[in-house]
Amino acid sequence: MSSASAGTYSAMTLPSETREPIISDSSVALIVYVLYCAGYFTAIPALIGVIIAHAKVDDTDPVLSSHYQFQIRTFWVGLLYLVIGTLLCIIVIGIPILIWWFFWSLIRIIKGIVRINEHKPIASPTSWLFG
Repeated sequence: MSSASAGTYSAMTLPSETREPIISDSSVALIVYVLYCAGYFTAIPALIGVIIAHAKVDDTDPVLSSHYQFQIRTFWVGLLYLVIGTLLCIIVIGIPILIWWFFWSLIRIIKGIVRINEHKPIASPTSWLFG
């Protein structure tokens, strides 16, 4: 057997190696929180963040799944607050709603970052308040 064919044969019989992910799942969840922070300046990063959260929510462990559910809820409820607050700015009631949205979302993002760094789940990821 020639050396070229021996090398090919040995490569085909070796079990396939499983590769480690380039970035850990907890880092991905943390990146989504950072994208939400960047979303205060432009909406595109927050949109990217919610897409990532939707993609990852079902194929991860329960701790990270609670974070992804929390992130998804933060995006959609926050968008609801923004739309209602913006529409009601015409009659000045919208300004307090927008202020509420800012502090509500900021508290949720900070809480999520703290909990992910402690490797703890969000207690109530589907909550309308602070989880």
